[in-house]
Amino acid sequence: MSTPYPFTAIVGQDDLRLGLLLNAISPAVGGVLVRGEKGTAKSTAVRALAALMPRVGVVAGCRFSCDPASPDPACPDGPHEAGTGVSRDARTVELPVGASEDRLVGALDIERALAEGVKAFEPGLLADAHRGILYVDEVNLLHDHLVDLLLDAAAMGASYVEREGVSVRHAARFLLVGTMNPEEGELRPQLLDRFGLTVEVAASRETDERVEVVRRRLAYDDAPEAFAARWADEERALRDRIVAARALLPRVRLGDGALRQIAATCAAFEVDGMRADIVMARTATALAAWAGRGDVLAEDVRQAALLALPHRRRRNPFDAPGLDEDKLDDTLERNSGEDDDPDPDGDGGPDGGGRPPRGDAGGEGPDTPPGAEPEAQEGEGDTPARPEPEQGEAGQGRPSGGGGEQRAVRSAEPFRTKTLSVPGLGEGAAGRRSRARTEHGRTTGARRPRGALTKLHLAATVVAAAPHQRARGRSGRGLVVRRDDLRQATREGREGNLVLFVVDASGSMAARQRMSAVKGAVLSLLLDAYQRRDKVGLVTFRGRDAEVVLPPTSSVDTAAARLETLPTGGRTPLAAGLLKAHDVLRVERLRDPSRRPLLVVVTDGRATGGPEPVALAARAGRLHQAEGTASVVVDCESGPVRLGLAGSLARELGGTAVTLDELRADSIAGLVKDVQSAGRAA
Repeated sequence: MSTPYPFTAIVGQDDLRLGLLLNAISPAVGGVLVRGEKGTAKSTAVRALAALMPRVGVVAGCRFSCDPASPDPACPDGPHEAGTGVSRDARTVELPVGASEDRLVGALDIERALAEGVKAFEPGLLADAHRGILYVDEVNLLHDHLVDLLLDAAAMGASYVEREGVSVRHAARFLLVGTMNPEEGELRPQLLDRFGLTVEVAASRETDERVEVVRRRLAYDDAPEAFAARWADEERALRDRIVAARALLPRVRLGDGALRQIAATCAAFEVDGMRADIVMARTATALAAWAGRGDVLAEDVRQAALLALPHRRRRNPFDAPGLDEDKLDDTLERNSGEDDDPDPDGDGGPDGGGRPPRGDAGGEGPDTPPGAEPEAQEGEGDTPARPEPEQGEAGQGRPSGGGGEQRAVRSAEPFRTKTLSVPGLGEGAAGRRSRARTEHGRTTGARRPRGALTKLHLAATVVAAAPHQRARGRSGRGLVVRRDDLRQATREGREGNLVLFVVDASGSMAARQRMSAVKGAVLSLLLDAYQRRDKVGLVTFRGRDAEVVLPPTSSVDTAAARLETLPTGGRTPLAAGLLKAHDVLRVERLRDPSRRPLLVVVTDGRATGGPEPVALAARAGRLHQAEGTASVVVDCESGPVRLGLAGSLARELGGTAVTLDELRADSIAGLVKDVQSAGRAA
């Protein structure tokens, strides 16, 4: 077994270490979500935490880690008699992004259940993580149904496995830790809310601190055991402090004054539901225990808010997480009362513990990991308006003749769009856009299983087994079932697609009002893609060439940010934009052949620059049609003179054209039918 990197040797990252330690002290806090860029010690810190967790006593031979002092009466390996057990280290169980549902929750042997009536159960990762740590790296890339199962188990403290009326239940209480890179996509808001705390991590910009990070990492890689031995005393001291904080936690007093501040803070930031209030209360109590105090102070409430609220105040997917700290301080001050303060002298209680002491940059010693406050982020997620130049609309009623680059304008307000989908039946990643064969959804038929059976089709299995009962010597009421009789249910649900936007940013689109409306439409489609769990990409064309502004990614937030800063101006190389999109889709088909693309071209249809630009654009469009790519052209032409060029482009693509007004969900009916019928005709 490899030697983990010592927790106390991590340089900086005070908020990350504090969030993990608070959950180690009080697992009821609800876990922590760690958000940050690549290479910021997210995984290192989580794996190092396991060495600090107290050892756990378990019933010998129990696959579900039952506590010998109070064994689970419903344990599948039970019943157990209360008594002495064995002691082992707390486990850190990692959930791979590509894990199956059975690997997570466990699997029943359906053949034995039908033929013998025996509940033969193979435990999954949730059972392994019971009374330990369940670590999900890149949690934002997990399929939705796995995240739902995971968070349901975390909320209920138990896992349920059901297959055709046969069910098994076992305890599953664990410290849930997820890490993610926001550039690769966000979690849904309702799933964000299920994590107790969130912390933002970033690489230090201080030269000395970066030097120390490299020095320690090189020393660890050269001799892991020797490096860990040098930090053994600090690790032992920190472990003892966690044990002491756990022992103090039940005796910490959360007064009415602190409770009022917690409730007022959650109300001021308009978080949904009551989970935030509960998490803040538990976090503030854990902070007091970590500091060795018997009472919760206002500073504990403030730190708890900074950890528990940022991910809960996002009002839409494009809001940046964070809190307005001035507003937080004002709220706490307005709801403070001297009579409610158990420590009016501010000395931190009888032992003078006060606020958890800050560690130095090196992170050494038992007092290293306490709580530094995250940097304040401006505003409440609003994007400041950029200066918008007054400019005329180039090329109105005529081909654009060029013009210089214009400053980016702000997008109009997004709206709910019509559903655009890819025709046919796919087999891509689970999502919410186009029809697909999936593991979850309505049952449409049955087939022989390929590999392990996951979803039994009971009726088809019985029909397959029935003709052979006499030959198999059936004498009782039970059905004699063999493996060849088993049938896998085929199901139809929805998949996520690759939505590739090709946006005209030329001079013909540069009028302020028009480009603002165009950006608003694309932003609306991006919001729709976020909700439907799509990957998105962004290609723009203007001047002489086209550019891949954003390669296909799951981060819709990044696409929205790139869209806002998009400049306009110059000629209209429409063919270059379509050819660049073709190159992007060709590469993506090799990387992810099961994810079907939807091409969304946002343009007025004009093509200028170079020899025969219109004919070249038409040939580029037919290239997409030959590949069978589902396409939609959003017609941005405006003014009294309409040339209908976008409609002509849609015909070359084998897709359909819709105007900006028709794109709205409350406009015409049957847009989905139009898109699909056009795709079938192609």
